[in-house]
Amino acid sequence: MSVSSVMPQTTSQAKPSWRQTDAEPFVRIEQITKQFGDFTAVNNVSLDIYQNELFCLLGGSGSGKSTLLRMLAGFEAPTSGRIIIDGVDMSHTPPWERPVNMMFQSYALFPHLSVEANVAFGLKREGLPNAEVKKRVADILDMVQLGHLARRKPHMLSGGQRQRVALARSLVKQPKLLLLDEPLGALDKKLREETQFELMRLQEELGITFIVVTHDQEEAMTLATRIGVMNHGVIVQTAEPHDMYEYPSNRFVAEFIGNVNMFEGTVVTDERDSATVHCNDLQGLVYLDHGISCASNQSVSVAIRPEKLRITRDAPNTPHNRCEGVITEVAYMGSQSIYKVRLASGCEVRVTQPNAQRDSGDRLTWDDHVHLSWDPDSSVVLTS
Repeated sequence: MSVSSVMPQTTSQAKPSWRQTDAEPFVRIEQITKQFGDFTAVNNVSLDIYQNELFCLLGGSGSGKSTLLRMLAGFEAPTSGRIIIDGVDMSHTPPWERPVNMMFQSYALFPHLSVEANVAFGLKREGLPNAEVKKRVADILDMVQLGHLARRKPHMLSGGQRQRVALARSLVKQPKLLLLDEPLGALDKKLREETQFELMRLQEELGITFIVVTHDQEEAMTLATRIGVMNHGVIVQTAEPHDMYEYPSNRFVAEFIGNVNMFEGTVVTDERDSATVHCNDLQGLVYLDHGISCASNQSVSVAIRPEKLRITRDAPNTPHNRCEGVITEVAYMGSQSIYKVRLASGCEVRVTQPNAQRDSGDRLTWDDHVHLSWDPDSSVVLTS
């Protein structure tokens, strides 16, 4: 029997489980805390993850994401709280009795064994018949496009090929849940980007729930159905990539995910369908086309992504959402250009513009006086 034949298949037309109010979570983390002496690595975390998700735990070093992953795997016992997988409390179940497999960043391949022997190792330890082991190994190697390299040793493979061997070894045992700890961290940038799409293809084809730990924001944004951002042992926001980027819940998330310009301001007006915030650095008003539910004179932060800003030599015809300054830095990145603009207030603003045309004529450059403007729906007001 092939690996794919025993796994539920996903359908792109189906409404995602996490958007269904009556869907039962496949993994439920209930008020999990993990302490090492006086240090709290994970602090009262609750999280639901659904069948067939590719969920990313994203955070910096020491945020608690790897500790949470190790508790899911059974390598660490929670100090308090529960971990429920497929309806069963696994909080104190040893790793070898959980329907879970884990792929480590180092891949941990046996150097003296061939590719097929590495993949078959766990199945043979379980005592499966040789014919079934051979069939399942051949199926999974074909799925990761390594069937033609089955007899090679790990040292004869590229980094990306070793990564796929480790993935095949994790998948061949048909786990209900696959945990991946920085799975692409050892690959170079171009190969990492290619492998991200390969990982997504496999996850969708097999229908296995993946939980990926990463510190790479772009990787999480590319891979994930949803992202959980961790900081100091707590999850500060859980959302789909688009919502995480466009609607961060607080300043930490806004600054952690991608690039952002942040301005301190004071609420001037707040109506049901509009609001204005005065920002000293912008020397003017930020106008929003929606209410923000804040008190008058409340201090807030206004976040504007660099790509939301328009940069022109001519002044925009608008009383709000505008400022001006001088270009101090220019970086040509191929697909886009990055400009740093110093405003009259001394504040420096980052602007990115796509290079849609090969020759754009009179290019903006250092020391040019420019005007910046943005739409009413381009800024986000943050109260924390």
